[in-house]
Amino acid sequence: MKSTEERLARIENRLAQLEYRIQLMSKGEPEAKPVQASAPPPEIIETPLPSVYRFADPQFVSARKHGSDALTITQILGWTGATALVLAAAYLIRLALDAGWLTPQRQLGLAVVSGFSLIGAGLWLRSSDRQYASLLPAGGLVVLFLSIYGAHLYYHFIGMHVAAGAVVLTCLAALWLGRLFESELYGLFAVLGSYSAPFLLHTLAGSVTDLVVYFSAWSLLFCVYSIWIGNRRPYLLAAYLALLGFHFLWKQMAPDEWVAAFAFQAIQFLIFIAGAIGFSIRNERPMDRDVSLAHLPLLLIFYALQYSLLQRHLPAMAPWIALGSAGVLLLAYLFAEKAMKQPLESGKFLVGAYAALALFHAGYMELLPDAFAPWAALLLLPALGICLTAGRSLASIGWPLRLLLLVVFAINYLRVTIDADTRSVPAHDLLALCYAAELYVAYYLARRMPDMRGFAAPALYVGHVALMSAAVQILDGRLAVSFAWGFIALACLALAFKYRDAVLGKSSLLVFAASGAKVLLFDLSGATPLVRIGSLVILGVTLYAGGWMYRKIDLLETEKS
Repeated sequence: MKSTEERLARIENRLAQLEYRIQLMSKGEPEAKPVQASAPPPEIIETPLPSVYRFADPQFVSARKHGSDALTITQILGWTGATALVLAAAYLIRLALDAGWLTPQRQLGLAVVSGFSLIGAGLWLRSSDRQYASLLPAGGLVVLFLSIYGAHLYYHFIGMHVAAGAVVLTCLAALWLGRLFESELYGLFAVLGSYSAPFLLHTLAGSVTDLVVYFSAWSLLFCVYSIWIGNRRPYLLAAYLALLGFHFLWKQMAPDEWVAAFAFQAIQFLIFIAGAIGFSIRNERPMDRDVSLAHLPLLLIFYALQYSLLQRHLPAMAPWIALGSAGVLLLAYLFAEKAMKQPLESGKFLVGAYAALALFHAGYMELLPDAFAPWAALLLLPALGICLTAGRSLASIGWPLRLLLLVVFAINYLRVTIDADTRSVPAHDLLALCYAAELYVAYYLARRMPDMRGFAAPALYVGHVALMSAAVQILDGRLAVSFAWGFIALACLALAFKYRDAVLGKSSLLVFAASGAKVLLFDLSGATPLVRIGSLVILGVTLYAGGWMYRKIDLLETEKS
């Protein structure tokens, strides 16, 4: 994601240079001395608002280039120094305690002073080197968080309300410092501090309703903060911690209050959808593939937690609510696409993946009766054909939905062809025949659609298998089935000659091979002499006639080439 933004920024910077030179030429002013071709590309200044770029000083760019290798070492030294200062404060307090210099009150007071001192030192050094100076306040925030938790949990010097207020103020200070130093580290500190508080300050989670309000308020704040600073990580981390943290606390506190838990999940779903869309619109940065993949586990966690809750307490409505959540996500995507006036491919993938999960689990597995599943799957290919003939390409249908269609059709195709638990299905004897007919039609149409030509041959072969299965299910007797299979193979060759279709002709080999294997492995074993003779005669005639007709199949390919 970052490399793409840098490339776009460089392109816009070059366009700005060209515009600047054209303005100079129109005013008759001498053109600025161009940057040498060997100079590195100009620096990009990133801001959360629409990007603003400036011409880079060649000397500054050169210094930036030479200092890039030392940047990692600088960060390591700075972090090590800040950590050493934190540890020094901790050991000083420990030494004072062992020597009897400090009472617990003085110990905590010294820790708080140390935290504020690190923050003050970072603010004082901010004008010299903002990025490097930001490491000191980060260490100061850690000291303050530990001081608050220690004062409340270990020494019990402060009550729940004072501790909760101190945590809130510290988190807000972390957000302010993050904006001031333009570092996402402080936002992540604030997220971890705010969502860990209910675990450490046990009395803060007095009731599930209070917990819903507390977590929802922080979720809303971090969404706004992420939009403000132009970074998605704070609201993403907040979303994961909110869902998982609340679920754990709710199960420990009052698992019977499922209505409050369901309300919390719905509120979080809406808050973070609004946050993701608001971020894309406000910062004019739609999701890319990496960002959408980071959001996908969050949606899967939400679906799993909400469905398990509803299945236990409201089973009749659970599938419908799950499908409704997919509808809400789809409407949100359509709104974002209309607001940004451009196709959002990564967003389409995200919505398609969640919709495919909801349709398969809630729609197919939960709502659709098992007796009607094969007939419902039979309607999938015609529905796909209607979409394609209406002018839509196969690529316009997201691959999660295409995978859903393939999985549902394959499950029921196998169920029908092997005749597994189909006795309860209405008109089950006709299912295999209908599947074969549909697949043959799919082969005929796919050959005429550029996007679907790759699926033509597979549709033809699985159609042959379905038709052979239909012969087994409808006809009685080994000879009748063997005769039907031989007739299918010869019919394929005859149609191949008539329509000059080499693929259809070669596909007859599958039927010939299955027919021969059936006779040799099944028909001859335990059969009477007359049945054996009849089976071998049918096999011999069909194979000989097929071989004679198959000789001309190669001529069809030669003529086409």
